[in-house]
Amino acid sequence: MDDIFVYKGSVVMIIKQYDTVLLKDGREAAIVEEYENRCFIADVGDSPTDWETISITIDDIEKVLNNEL
Repeated sequence: MDDIFVYKGSVVMIIKQYDTVLLKDGREAAIVEEYENRCFIADVGDSPTDWETISITIDDIEKVLNNEL
């Protein structure tokens, strides 16, 4: 998958599928899917027993923690 450049003010966040991001509410999320460079499907939770798949937008993301690809 190609890098996704999302412009948030003057800061460019590169968010790719399978990246781990820090959400503004303090949770970490794994990006599962990206739509229109602004909306994402992400998994949150500590283990398969409590994973939850959620929809988030670029405004919910504080920063990218690591790029997996």
